[in-house]
Formats: sequence, structure tokens, C-alpha cells
Amino acid sequence: MTPDKSTPGQSVRANFDAELDQLHLQVEVMAVRVGEALSRMRTVLATGDPHVASLALAADDEIDGMLVSLTERCYDMLRRQAPVASDLRFIVSVLRLLEELERTGDLALRVVKHAPELPSDSEMFDTLDRMADIAQGLYRTAIAAWSSQNFELASTLVARNLEMDGHYTRLLEQILRLTGPGSTQIAVSAVLIGKALDRIADHCVIVGERLQYLLTADPAYLASEVR
Repeated sequence: MTPDKSTPGQSVRANFDAELDQLHLQVEVMAVRVGEALSRMRTVLATGDPHVASLALAADDEIDGMLVSLTERCYDMLRRQAPVASDLRFIVSVLRLLEELERTGDLALRVVKHAPELPSDSEMFDTLDRMADIAQGLYRTAIAAWSSQNFELASTLVARNLEMDGHYTRLLEQILRLTGPGSTQIAVSAVLIGKALDRIADHCVIVGERLQYLLTADPAYLASEVR
């Protein structure tokens, strides 16, 4: 048997690299769970299915638990190791990504809670459905970019988010035209849902720009996080 000639320093580094790889995979698992939450959100928005809504409520606890567990893991890695600059950027970026994922899950749940209060036979509903489609598409792109560490894919998110802004403006115009019994409650629900979908899109942009920062170390990509 050939003896292991690695130095203690090399062994520590190899173990740390393995931990970083595992952390990356665990973040992707959380991202999948949030993606499932967005799929349930789309279903409830389209159908009002109470069973799917109850599943969404239960699944949110799992997402919250993953946030706590992975955040603790990141802080533990920072405490035990002395990460070089690129490793430090990765761990800090993961901490930020975890927050974006958890908030996205919470916003999806907000849509689930208010969707049954909307009439499905209105132009306002069509606008919200389109906004939900855009939000889900942006999320898939953001997570695909993160998983593959794809700078170019991440850079498409800002421009694509402009379409969401246009739909949100249209939604507000439609809400202002509401009249008749129950219009106030419908307007409140529509605003809450519309704003939630708009914010999901914003969180996707932050994920993309945080990835661009991770890959380049250029702090200009952190601007979206302080808007």
C-alpha cells in the first residue's frame, strides 16, 4: 500500500473543500424545496385547491428549518476554519442566498393565503397569472445560474425583471378601476399578491447579482441588495 504523503495542511484543506461541496449541495436541496413552493403557489392561484394550499403551509416549516440549519452550518465553518478570500465570499454569499430563498418561500405562501379571495374571471387575474409565470421563470433561471456558477445566465435576470415591472403597473391600473360589492377586499388581496410576486422577482435578481459578485469579487454587483 502506498503511504499517504499528504501534509496535515493538505488534509485540512481537502476536508474543508469537501465541506464546501456539501454545503453547495444542501443549498441546492433548499432551492428545490422553494421551487416546489412556487409550483404549489401557481396551482393555488389557478385553482384555489385547498389541499395544495395546506401542503404549502406545511412545507414552509421545512424551508424555515433548513434556513436555520444551514445558517448555523455556515457560521460553524467560519468559526472552525480560516477561509481564504474566495472561500469567504462563497460562505457569505451562501448566507445571503439562504435569506433570499427563505423570503421567496414566505412570499409564495402569502400568495397561497390570498389567492382564494380573487375572482378568476377577470383581467386582473390574468395579469397576476402572468406575473406568477414570470416570477417562477426568473426563479428557475436564478437557481440554474447558481447551480452551474454561470455568470452569463445570471446577467440576464435584470433585463427580464423589467417585464414584471410593467405587469405590476398594469395591475395597479386595473385595481383602480374596480367597482361593486367586495371590490375593496379584492383590491387588497390583489395588491398583496401582486407585490409578493414582484418581490419574488426582485429576490431572483439579487441571487443572480450575488453570484456575479461571488465569481468576480466586484462589489458593484451588491447594489441590488441595498435598494
